[in-house]
Amino acid sequence: MQTTERNGIHITGQLTEPQGGKFLQAFPALQHRNFRLFWFGQLISLIGTWMQTTGQSWLVLQLTHNSLALGTVGALQFLPVLLFTLFGGVLADRLPKRRVLFGTQTFACVLATTLFVLYITHTVQIWHVYTLAFLLGINNSIDMPTRQAFVVEMVGRKALGNAVALNSSVFNMAKIVGPGVAGLIIARFGEGPLFLGNAISFIPVLICLFLLDPAKLFAGKPQKNAEQVGPLKSLHEGLNYVWRTPAIFLIIAVVGIVSLFGINFNVVEPLVSTDLLHQGAQGFGLLSSSFGIGALIGALSIATGHKNPNFKKMLTRAAFFCIGLGLVGFSHNYLLSLALAMVTGFCMITFTAAANTALQTVAPDHLRGRVMSVYMLVFNGTTPIGNLFTGWLAGVIGISLTLIVNAAISLVAVIIGWFKRGKAEKNLSQVFSK
Repeated sequence: MQTTERNGIHITGQLTEPQGGKFLQAFPALQHRNFRLFWFGQLISLIGTWMQTTGQSWLVLQLTHNSLALGTVGALQFLPVLLFTLFGGVLADRLPKRRVLFGTQTFACVLATTLFVLYITHTVQIWHVYTLAFLLGINNSIDMPTRQAFVVEMVGRKALGNAVALNSSVFNMAKIVGPGVAGLIIARFGEGPLFLGNAISFIPVLICLFLLDPAKLFAGKPQKNAEQVGPLKSLHEGLNYVWRTPAIFLIIAVVGIVSLFGINFNVVEPLVSTDLLHQGAQGFGLLSSSFGIGALIGALSIATGHKNPNFKKMLTRAAFFCIGLGLVGFSHNYLLSLALAMVTGFCMITFTAAANTALQTVAPDHLRGRVMSVYMLVFNGTTPIGNLFTGWLAGVIGISLTLIVNAAISLVAVIIGWFKRGKAEKNLSQVFSK
């Protein structure tokens, strides 16, 4: 057994240097076998997840045809993230992340299977969807911070930015394929096959997690007396670090507002398709896929760029995302909306991927799970509030004005962040100069 220090991370075990051809040199994270396995498993699983997400939204629309019901499903799914994800971050810093992910992915498979059984037996009701969404949210409050913090253990700090971008690319490849295929399946067979497909899609990711080599993980160095620190004290330590670190605090603040009002627009995507653009299930799927295409292009541009994130580019992309979202609200032309969705997706992912990379790079090993849980809290945990607000506002002033208002609020937050970025830029440059 060998113990060394590499890329700022304490390593225990036998490690060999990554090797590969030009393709792997362009994507250094893929030179690591553990990350390749994890990445491939996530691709298949996330396609299933996006298929179910599309099918679930369409099912709710058919059961209720109510924008508030769509918002309620999203709110129930993300409310547990708001309530429990900070403790999920504490768990991620205490337990082997691979073992935690095996448990969360298994439970998600069980939930998808349950929804499929309810559907094919013609017993599914809206309260079933609400309950399953809430249980999935509890599961995600543990899964998301653990998965985020696990990335650096598979690739080390040097390839972290590339790994984050590749994770974003796989997410958006799935967002392209999943909703597009889902729209075609719904039109021909209904929503049932989507729920079954999602349940099956968890099998490859479970196999890939089982095949990971623990000896090649970049395991963070344990802190002295870490076992004696209680969960509440651990939580306080993480929150205090976020508050005292300028780069992390600014990212968390801007991402929180933009996510709350801007990124949550996906909850009313079915209404954008039906009420604003007068499209059916297939049109809804293609609109979601267009957003994913733009996001995929953005993720790949970051993955091949190998440049450290900086606040000027990060906030500029966030501003263009807000502008693009507002223009979607103005558009009543389907083809124009598809193009705007692509641009908006590109800007959103280049903003959030840079933010994610900066957070994981700045955060020390023993606090990374808790820092990423705060990020997940503001990125996903605010979704219950954002979904309910957006669903309610769409019912009051219409879907078009809702998108414009949400985009304007998000843009104000980005502008404030631009003028407050001085200390954060200095903090970030100090980290990358080490």
